[in-house]
Amino acid sequence: METNKRKGFLFKKYEAPDLSPFDKLFEIFKELITHTSGDFDEAIDWLRELDKEYKLTDSSYTIDDFIEDLKKKGYIREEIKDDGSGGLAITSKTERAIRQQALEQIFGNLKRSGSGNHKTKYSGSGDEHTGEFREFHFGDSLERISLTESLKNAQVNNGIESFKLTEDDLVVEDAQFKAQMSTVLMIDISHSMILYGEDRITPAKKVAMALAELITTRYPKDTLDILVFGNDAWPIAIKDLPYLKVGPYHTNTVAGLELAMDLLRRKRNTNKQIFMITDGKPSCIRKRDGSYYMNSYGLDDYIVDKCYAMAQQARKLHIPITTFMIANDPYLQQFVNYFTEANQGKAFYTGLKGLGEMIFEDYETNRKKRIK
Repeated sequence: METNKRKGFLFKKYEAPDLSPFDKLFEIFKELITHTSGDFDEAIDWLRELDKEYKLTDSSYTIDDFIEDLKKKGYIREEIKDDGSGGLAITSKTERAIRQQALEQIFGNLKRSGSGNHKTKYSGSGDEHTGEFREFHFGDSLERISLTESLKNAQVNNGIESFKLTEDDLVVEDAQFKAQMSTVLMIDISHSMILYGEDRITPAKKVAMALAELITTRYPKDTLDILVFGNDAWPIAIKDLPYLKVGPYHTNTVAGLELAMDLLRRKRNTNKQIFMITDGKPSCIRKRDGSYYMNSYGLDDYIVDKCYAMAQQARKLHIPITTFMIANDPYLQQFVNYFTEANQGKAFYTGLKGLGEMIFEDYETNRKKRIK
């Protein structure tokens, strides 16, 4: 007698994961330390306020106990502040934990694999097996011959009794080249990134931390350089990302692009790209005499023409630029459209939601093709 099997969904009451008091607080702490740009004291003040409102701790494990555990586990250390007073600061272990959390939050169920796990659409004598076979051709490396499949062909074609292996029986396993990518991520730190009651810099640096963790753990043969641009542009180290803050700056997009292309010129990889996260129009440029020309009112023809010229220059160097415009301002779309057309790159008009997923998808897409 057959038993009827029913398929469907089973709904049950949500059960929170069984975490220790330290682990529960540590998840919140990592989020707070990101929002406070690495300021430990401010993060703990916020944690105490949350504890008062949501009863995160009890008498058996307090916030002070949590701080002591952070010390014991190596997540914070004693330091001397600029004013000579003592204090606590996060360590490189915490910085790594923050990057890992960003990766998990943004790229979710991403599964890590071995180094250089990038494929192009070109098959041939590459270095990653595809599982597909083809006939042996003169010039194919003997190492590529699949002995098992070739012997099978010989048995089918010639029989077991009169077994012989000929060139016609040989098959080779196809392989794909592992594409290596050099990426520069540009982050706008102009004052508008925190205007209008919206914190745009925290999601931007979370994306940067997640991308950095992704590349260093899954694609170690790739390179990632991160730069920030305001009135000027300068590179920052991955370890400095949690401490990134917005400044009282205008937006010098040209300076950012110049530095990005300079960084990429030094890379030996064929595949190069620029990701630019910004929320505003270019409003600043540095002249040859070192002075600044600024105009925050509307799109200044002098400034935007310089941007278009940089986009064209990047195109000649075979460096595509992908712009992620995180402000929903129709006024700026025309500029971004012209900029993208000049570079033959891509542009995404998006809010903060889904920014990380889009950057990851675009990164993976570019990994699978050769940029010529």
